[in-house]
Amino acid sequence: MRTPPDQSPAEALIDLNADLGEGFGRWTLTDDEQLLSVVTSANVACGFHAGDAATMRRVCELAAARGVRIGAQVSYRDLAGFGRRSMDVPAAELAAEVAYQIGALQVFARAAGARVAYVKPHGALYNRVVRDEEQAAAVVEGVLLADRTLPVLGLPGSRLHEAAAEAGLPVVTEAFGDRAYRADGTLVPRGRAGAVVSDPDAVVERSVALARFGVVTADCGGSVAVRARSLCLHGDTPGAVDLARRVRKRLTEAGVRVEAFA
Repeated sequence: MRTPPDQSPAEALIDLNADLGEGFGRWTLTDDEQLLSVVTSANVACGFHAGDAATMRRVCELAAARGVRIGAQVSYRDLAGFGRRSMDVPAAELAAEVAYQIGALQVFARAAGARVAYVKPHGALYNRVVRDEEQAAAVVEGVLLADRTLPVLGLPGSRLHEAAAEAGLPVVTEAFGDRAYRADGTLVPRGRAGAVVSDPDAVVERSVALARFGVVTADCGGSVAVRARSLCLHGDTPGAVDLARRVRKRLTEAGVRVEAFA
């Protein structure tokens, strides 16, 4: 895994993003309205792992009213598994489905007086395109079909970012305060013990370390460099709103400027 050039603490700047709109019909999961008062970018579910037309419209309207950037969170077609199950989707089909999801969200973003400002894969697709060149290329093809100017948010050094950069798409690096890292800078798979950091104090301190110094403690106990422009706060985490507020407050106290990247 490659990391971006060092950033001195004096220049610390971070975007806060959260996965939002992750409900379906009568079922709701994320507190979209409250989280949109904290984050600067919203990864909106586009109907494949969660979300529906009414939810997308509502979240876009709320985000636009608060000046929060709207991102398309694209995934495998997996409502039952919340997009977290590994799937083998032919490249041409995946490209079309990525474009389809972005296009759906674009309608509601424009109607709200805003726009889709970036794309981020979700769940199993996010992790797959870290190393899978074919699936990464398919995601990039889908983005190009929808809008050739959209930045792609993802893990530093991923195959996704390599493919996006080769295609001329802007890339934005991302880190996670509530996920465990391996020594190579990749995320510990969710199926393994300790993959999700549940201690709120630890999440806050890890978030500050990532934003200010670009480092995080890996599962082996050593430090790993993870230089990122955006920090993800999972919206489905218990107590997500209070945790997001704590993270933003501590970032500000630590001299980190919180600002959207798009």
